Amino acid sequence: MQRFPDIEIYLAQADVDAITAWLREALDDDALTLARSGKGIWRGKATCAARPINIMLVERAADHFASLWFDCDATPWPRDTDCARDAAVRLGCEARCSLGGWQPGDDPDRFWQVLPDGQEGTIDWPDPGQ
Repeated sequence: MQRFPDIEIYLAQADVDAITAWLREALDDDALTLARSGKGIWRGKATCAARPINIMLVERAADHFASLWFDCDATPWPRDTDCARDAAVRLGCEARCSLGGWQPGDDPDRFWQVLPDGQEGTIDWPDPGQ
């Protein structure tokens, strides 16, 4: 399975404490903290598989969803969809992500939606700023 160079998912809820607890367990890093880094922005760094992972959480990044981004390919999730599935179950909220790598000509409004009950599928999620 191809491993993506970074992971980005969108969460319907941005409970920083719940996200931190989930990430500590998922990344096996009890020292992980997310610290405020500006209005609605949180940053942290974890170590997973002996590699540093920069993490950024942006509240209300897109259409009332928070963006959670991991700037590394050493996460336990090889693809965005894997992370979204784990997040939806563990956080009990809807998660969304891109369908895969984006190339010119791809539809930028097509996303993968994962619901906490396990339902998932492709959705149209237009950028309201366009």
